[in-house]
Amino acid sequence: MLTDSKIESWLREDLGHHDVTNAVPGVTEGRLLANEAGVVAGLDAARAVFEYLGVDVETPVEPGDWIEAGDVVLRTDGPARETLRGERVAVNVAGHASGIATKTRRAVDAAQAVEDSVRIACTRKTTPGLRGIEKRAVVAGGGDTHRLDLSHMVMVKDNHVAEMGLPGAIEHFRKQASFTTKIEVEVESPDDAPRAAEAGADIVLLDNMDPEMTARAVGLLRDVESDVLADASGGITVDDVPAYAATGVDVISMGSLTHSAATLDLSFRTG
Repeated sequence: MLTDSKIESWLREDLGHHDVTNAVPGVTEGRLLANEAGVVAGLDAARAVFEYLGVDVETPVEPGDWIEAGDVVLRTDGPARETLRGERVAVNVAGHASGIATKTRRAVDAAQAVEDSVRIACTRKTTPGLRGIEKRAVVAGGGDTHRLDLSHMVMVKDNHVAEMGLPGAIEHFRKQASFTTKIEVEVESPDDAPRAAEAGADIVLLDNMDPEMTARAVGLLRDVESDVLADASGGITVDDVPAYAATGVDVISMGSLTHSAATLDLSFRTG
């Protein structure tokens, strides 16, 4: 949730203790412009920054819309001093979110060109303090949020298996979790995929496998349990997506959607 205190912290970081640069009298109109094409996101956060400063905001586009270079994605009307104080924070957060949404759309399009049922998901590799904005940007791009935080799903990882064994780890967490909580189990070899399903996994994460190994793991998984979801992950790039989409997986999870997306080039103009 985007709170006033978070917005205040963003502004304090940018303004410092004595802002002379933006000491401009009067009122002004402003425009947030796209300098390149992409998927727009982060407008709710940009709007909140200006509204916190007492500036009126209008957004002629919606999160998830495709925009072209030159399009206006947000307009402001209010005190010049407050408008200028908010513009850099608003541009930064909207540009960052739009970059994530744009990269996500590229991945989604690449997957659906091969198999339209494959979902593209992000991970918890998000910027501290910006997870909500980044996850919403993934959704704007057509992706899935995966788990928002640790409470949303149990993830049985290699360290858990090393300590308790595969069946033991799944049984341990099944006893602790609510009946509504799904359990995803990370495996690193195709042969472990059916073992995880037989032990009670709801989702099997095929970690750091190339497409050939992933396809083999999916085949073995389907032989024992057709309803368990197969989730491919581990350094997958947008260019890799078609090959993984062809393996039969249900989900392709990509940390790069949030930790490596380039900012979409936006700028703010007044007058």
